[in-house]
Amino acid sequence: MTRLSGSGDGRSSGPGDDPLSVAWEIADAVDSLANVWSVAAHGASLRLSPHQLRALRVLESEPGLNLTTLAESMEIGPPTASRLCDRLEAAGLLERLLHPHRRREVQLVLTGRGRQILNEVAARRSQALAVVLAAMEPGERAALGGGLRAFLTAQGDTGKPIDAPSADGPP
Repeated sequence: MTRLSGSGDGRSSGPGDDPLSVAWEIADAVDSLANVWSVAAHGASLRLSPHQLRALRVLESEPGLNLTTLAESMEIGPPTASRLCDRLEAAGLLERLLHPHRRREVQLVLTGRGRQILNEVAARRSQALAVVLAAMEPGERAALGGGLRAFLTAQGDTGKPIDAPSADGPP
């Protein structure tokens, strides 16, 4: 499926490509990056699913969330979030604490072990990414960095929700 390596599908790959052609190339690169990301995370001392890692990252960025807010942040149902938290709590990665001002509310807080695992996964992912980036020429790395910054700026500027792909889009 990789078009970046020249699959012979007839799509051009020059600098003046139309947005859809570039989108296909980026989708392939994202697939490859996701594989590097996943393999690096699985090498951590505690293997967690992408869903579990995402929950820990949400709780790291917003300590003390309740279950409903976590579920909304992850766009999952409360029962699914509850089971997810059960597993993370059993692994010693999060704690459920009574809210200090609202008796019926429970806060979700990362444990020291939860933070340690997140740091380990982040370090492993950064190292794996650095290996790939080291194989690139300095000018290519600079171009990639500039392109990613431009992408993030453009994404923020559109302010539009992402629509479902059209029938002509990637599979």
